Amino acid sequence: MLPSSGVPARRRAAIVGALTLAGLAIAATASAHVTVSPASLPQGSTAELTFKVPNEESKADTVSLQLQIPTQYPIAQVLAKPVPGWTIAVHTVTLAKPLTTDDGTFTTAVNEIDWTGGTIQPGQYQDFQISVDPLPSDTTQLAFKAVQTYSNGDVVRWIDLSTSANPDPDHPAPVLTLTPAASATATASSTTGATSADAVGSTGSPSSSDGFGVAGLVLGAIGAGCGVAALLYVRKTRRSENP
Repeated sequence: MLPSSGVPARRRAAIVGALTLAGLAIAATASAHVTVSPASLPQGSTAELTFKVPNEESKADTVSLQLQIPTQYPIAQVLAKPVPGWTIAVHTVTLAKPLTTDDGTFTTAVNEIDWTGGTIQPGQYQDFQISVDPLPSDTTQLAFKAVQTYSNGDVVRWIDLSTSANPDPDHPAPVLTLTPAASATATASSTTGATSADAVGSTGSPSSSDGFGVAGLVLGAIGAGCGVAALLYVRKTRRSENP
């Protein structure tokens, strides 16, 4: 606890603020893991995955990233998006059992992608993206283990998986959750229904507006006619009173 005696109120507030910011910075650093987004996708879908890699060192640059693509549940087609300043190396492995998709039969699959030659400086992060087509339909999650290397020789292996004994490991692997494809269909149907309802509403709205507009014109014309009639009546009355 900070002593209050002999310390001006403004100074105490400044000290407390500085300590709070320091605590937030420490918490942010501790939670800065390699992550994948989106975190959840339907089974069998085609998607682009983004791996956010932060630099957790204060005096060293990240100089390489090795991303392991799971082959226990292989992905037929994996493409790496170019990153300015980085060189990409794609490694493949022969599958024990050929993988058949709508695009044909595949006997090999990508099992690792390496990015080298670039740098991620302290206090910065870099996004690395891959395209996957299609995602497996026979599992509920995919773990993409990653190895991050720094310019000072430090190596951080983001390969730990959550367990009941250790639900929050120090170096968790990026994990993509796969949901049943039926949920994606239901979501699409719901979205389509909502869109149709919006379309009907937007179609009906102009008709209503047109109706109100016509009614307004009619009422305006009636009002104008009444006004003219009243004016003529007044003039006629004045003439009769002053022949």
